[in-house]
Amino acid sequence: MKLKHNVRLVASHFQIHGAFQEAAPYGSGHINDTYCAIFDQAGTPVRYIFQRINHNIFKNPVALMENIQRVTAHLAGNANGDMNFSRRALTLVASRKGESYHRDADGNYWRCYLFIEMAKTYDAVESPKQAYQAAKAFGQFQKMLADLPLPRLHDTIPDFHHTPKRFANLERAIAANKVSRLSLAKAEIDFALQRKSICSVLLDAKLPERVTHNDTKFNNVMLDNATGEGICVIDLDTVMPGLALYDFGDMVRTTTSPAKEDERDLSKVTMQFPMFEALVRGYLSTAGEFLTPAEKKFLAFSGKLITFEIGLRFLTDYLEGDTYFKVHRDGHNLDRCRTQFKLVESIEQQEKAMNKLVESI
Repeated sequence: MKLKHNVRLVASHFQIHGAFQEAAPYGSGHINDTYCAIFDQAGTPVRYIFQRINHNIFKNPVALMENIQRVTAHLAGNANGDMNFSRRALTLVASRKGESYHRDADGNYWRCYLFIEMAKTYDAVESPKQAYQAAKAFGQFQKMLADLPLPRLHDTIPDFHHTPKRFANLERAIAANKVSRLSLAKAEIDFALQRKSICSVLLDAKLPERVTHNDTKFNNVMLDNATGEGICVIDLDTVMPGLALYDFGDMVRTTTSPAKEDERDLSKVTMQFPMFEALVRGYLSTAGEFLTPAEKKFLAFSGKLITFEIGLRFLTDYLEGDTYFKVHRDGHNLDRCRTQFKLVESIEQQEKAMNKLVESI
């Protein structure tokens, strides 16, 4: 199979022993180009992951890699002698120049990780037990980075979860009406405008800044093949300063509903309470040690806010002519928006019970 990139040539610039055997595309990510390569090391096939960083999305790959290098080194330093730690955190392989990345002749930035064996990711959660394990892993990730020393990490995507700014973008899109779609999205616009007051709640709460993952989809945690334990958090491109609740809120958004993100049958969209309970219990089993009472108070609310925020982004892009998110059909971004807003409604209907659960735990 002919590959998009010459992975053999890229691999030659990293500190890897043995003979390159083959490489193939790997995973289901949509942003970076990812390959799994096999090397013959003394007769044993050993796998590595190579990734080309999408510098159209991440404008400063050097700063991004500085973040990842600091985070992975700190996680390794907090391993406390765990002999199995190479499976519990990503491990960067240095370039032959001793850097955390290699820049090729075409200006592409590449990184290399040790391959984590006997574990895998799942694109969709299959049980509350899996949700518990993923939340526990993300909580442990935050906990181990809570004492990361200064300087502050770089903002790889500035204001990524700044909900008031996302709302302001929507208001500008409504005012401009660039592609004359206001009438097609009237119900969604009204839904958003009625909830403007929730946008600044977390920012106004003066919660402590943490090192956060900022993309806590279920498929960003690897589960052990034998035990089902959440062992390793992956996809560290958006690790940067933020609120701990951004991570928990996105877990609620992406894990509690059985529907796809662009589901047209909105009757399928619902916040499943058993999944939420599994997330809360898993997350607090690790993150509960460092979270403040104020952070715990807003756990349920964070799911509503982050879901609302992503809905705002889909709606804004629809009104601006689908310029950011890739679309595969007419009205695709509007369908995505409707799915998010329906999940917001489901959360609102259960929010009292959700808060009661958090208080009881």
